Amino acid sequence: MAGGYVGQILRVNLSDGTTDVQRPDDSWYRRYVGGSAVVAYYLLREVAADCDPLGAENRLIFATGPLTGVPLAGAGRNSVGARSPLTGGFGDSQGGGWWMAELKRAGFDHIVVQGRASHPVYLYIDDGRAEIRDARHLWGRDTAEVQELIRRDVGDERVRVVQCGRAGENLVRYACIINDLTHFCGRTGTGAVMGAKRLRAIAVRGTGRIPVHDEERVMELARSMNRAVAVGERNASQRAMGTPGGVMNQQVRGGLPTCNFQAGQFRGAEEISGQRMQETLLVGRDTCFACPVHCKQVVADDEYGIDPIYGGPEYETLASFGSNCGVSDLTAVCKANELCNRWGLDTISCGMTISFVMECFERGLIRADQLDGIEAFFGNADAVLQLIEKIAHRDGIGDLLAEGAARAAEEFGPETAPFALHVKGQEFPMHEPRLKAGLGLGYSVSPTGADHCHNIQDTALVASADDLNVFGITEPLPADDLSADKVRMMYFVANFKHFLNCALMCQFVAWSRREIVQLMRAVTGWETSTYEVLRAGERAATMARLFNLRCGLNDRDDRLSERFFRPFTEGPIAGSALRRKQLDRARIFYYHMMGWDDLGRPTLDRLAELKIEDLRGDPGYGER
Repeated sequence: MAGGYVGQILRVNLSDGTTDVQRPDDSWYRRYVGGSAVVAYYLLREVAADCDPLGAENRLIFATGPLTGVPLAGAGRNSVGARSPLTGGFGDSQGGGWWMAELKRAGFDHIVVQGRASHPVYLYIDDGRAEIRDARHLWGRDTAEVQELIRRDVGDERVRVVQCGRAGENLVRYACIINDLTHFCGRTGTGAVMGAKRLRAIAVRGTGRIPVHDEERVMELARSMNRAVAVGERNASQRAMGTPGGVMNQQVRGGLPTCNFQAGQFRGAEEISGQRMQETLLVGRDTCFACPVHCKQVVADDEYGIDPIYGGPEYETLASFGSNCGVSDLTAVCKANELCNRWGLDTISCGMTISFVMECFERGLIRADQLDGIEAFFGNADAVLQLIEKIAHRDGIGDLLAEGAARAAEEFGPETAPFALHVKGQEFPMHEPRLKAGLGLGYSVSPTGADHCHNIQDTALVASADDLNVFGITEPLPADDLSADKVRMMYFVANFKHFLNCALMCQFVAWSRREIVQLMRAVTGWETSTYEVLRAGERAATMARLFNLRCGLNDRDDRLSERFFRPFTEGPIAGSALRRKQLDRARIFYYHMMGWDDLGRPTLDRLAELKIEDLRGDPGYGER
């Protein structure tokens, strides 16, 4: 068995209350690596086109990677996937924390859950033993309560817990999955799948060792990174402030989403910035397994009753509930974050759904009486907090908004549809495509809908492309460039990030691409290469594409909202907008680079080259 793996996959059938263990061979691990590709593998093998995402037939997959749990900066990550109740297609999200390292030490690389329990349950895993336990006493409780009660049940304070939250219980379509209270697999609604299966939590305790091929080399690389972080040679900005530093960075560039992406600068940006948070509400810093960066924020406030046990907001949350809802009250934004963490909501989709409502309200398309009397104008922090509570509990108007912005627009009427900003049903993250053109292309072709975590960040490649030399890319490009050269750059960057979501390495820790390959060699013992890891990322993305085609998503769903083709009228990027014909040409070129046809369907030749032709399924896939 290659290093980095323990060689066992736990299968759980909640319908009949049984568990089993699979033991794949080395070739299976090398082909699919872990994370996103393992999620796609089980969805393609076991989930039919007519499967209800919230039905018993869906699979819920918790997947680690070869780097998960190895004591390296950034290696504390896992992937959770299912057929998404939000998009109807491939659902997958990555999170950090400590739970996934514990799972591998407990003897399992992955968990595949099927069926539906007759009543709420939780899964307890203790050094290779798995037991399904009653969770009726946990149902309806906040995430911190659930973690504490489980630790009492099993008599071990060191147990690590992953759970779905009350939002997952209530089948909110963008409910997230929470690791260790403050780490989240936030996107695509996997928390709702967990809740639909009545699986409230998975508690894990493991004391085993994760084997590595060359422990001396692994530790040499780990120590080198830790030293570089400590002296500020790497990740200096992340170590100083974490992602909240992005608020002012985006503000200066004119790309801070404001009032549902109507503007790129927010007058109250300084009030919700990472700098202001450090001066006021910050009470501590947190981190993930083995990571010296400590990029996680911990906040507290007596007036709003913000409990520091739920951590604090990162950039996406500060922007989604702050600038994008027109709210400049930092304490209210931090309270919004705490409520989402307490109940298990994706802060991006939740904030975007509320900003959609706010724009429609201000345009006179939605009335207060349709919102349970809430005056949902931009800047109304109280409205944000009220709507979060209603959404998490599906109370009143929250029952509709729990469906996501796209479905809510269908109910409110066609005149509201232009203001529901999404791709494939998933709301946009807090990054502006009119500033970053390649990112806009990446949003459109993303297998999970609008997603920034397997995407290019154009502004990072304006001054230098040095770290892309391993791909033969030597020249930086302007952020608004969408030429063939930018598409080529995006192809390499996105596929490498897809690989990181298989190996499970944090993209925010500043390992070079060469070093990632060295880590893979030292951990697994494989004589791998940059070429092989890129192919692994492309394989994962192509498998996700196959699943989306099976589910009825096709090239017509690879589209951006109309707003991003209209330029800003003021700010640093006034006059900038995506051009539809240019984006369409870039999309087709991307398809071809991926080995897909003009309709975005993978060719048999490329599937054979990636050794996944057997996963294609019905030869008529993707027909329109």
